Amino acid sequence: MKKNIGKLDRIIRSIIALVTVYLSFNTTAPTSILLIVIAIILILTSFIGTCPLYMPFGLNTCSDKK
Repeated sequence: MKKNIGKLDRIIRSIIALVTVYLSFNTTAPTSILLIVIAIILILTSFIGTCPLYMPFGLNTCSDKK
């Protein structure tokens, strides 16, 4: 898969994932599970460097420096 997430986007996703995990500890069980799933998705996409939701819209936050 072609990478479409830039460095700043990865950092922001990681921070949001950490905040989401923190918030999951202070909520009820169903909400907590949903927040953990969201955090896992954010962490995975930031590590992989590809966001499937960006593809249909043609979004790309990577710099094109080669």
